[in-house]
Amino acid sequence: MSVDHLLYLHGFRSSPASAKARQTRMYIDEHHPTWTWCCPQLNVSPRAAMAQVQALCADWPKERTAVMGSSLGGFYATHLGLLWGCRTVLINPAVHPQTHGETLVGEFPLWHDPGQLMRFEPHHLSELAELDRAELPPWPDCMTWVGTHDEVLDPQTMYGYYQETRFHWVAGADHAMANYPDLLPQIDAFLCAP
Repeated sequence: MSVDHLLYLHGFRSSPASAKARQTRMYIDEHHPTWTWCCPQLNVSPRAAMAQVQALCADWPKERTAVMGSSLGGFYATHLGLLWGCRTVLINPAVHPQTHGETLVGEFPLWHDPGQLMRFEPHHLSELAELDRAELPPWPDCMTWVGTHDEVLDPQTMYGYYQETRFHWVAGADHAMANYPDLLPQIDAFLCAP
């Protein structure tokens, strides 16, 4: 069944002001103005972020819901997509992020508002582990896009974990996925398929 509710989850140190979140919103506004859209500023705590999202989407019809996520938001989208049994789209998704404490733990400015700081605590790593799966089952309701030149997350690790999804390499793309708008028509076709 085609979707008409879309949840977009941003990545680490990011926000609803990210380029991909804004580009997705613009595309949805143009092509699907009646869809329900949600792209919240996620809590730093993974456990709180998932509770926040589930509260925001509590009354959404899951058979008509899709979730999208980029980077750490892709990790969260994986958790929710499997939990809700809904269509899922991932862009350079983080794999087992709880193993990357050396880059996650600390205090950081937000990318889109350097005046705001976020603090990721060591105990948040165990909250990430609570959401993780050692491996994925075959998952045809998930579409994954990975840049071959991602400089933040290892492309081969992403392929190894997500190869049983509708996996697509994006040749030459880095973590920011500058050509992301070119992917939106294919993403839209996946979301709108019967």
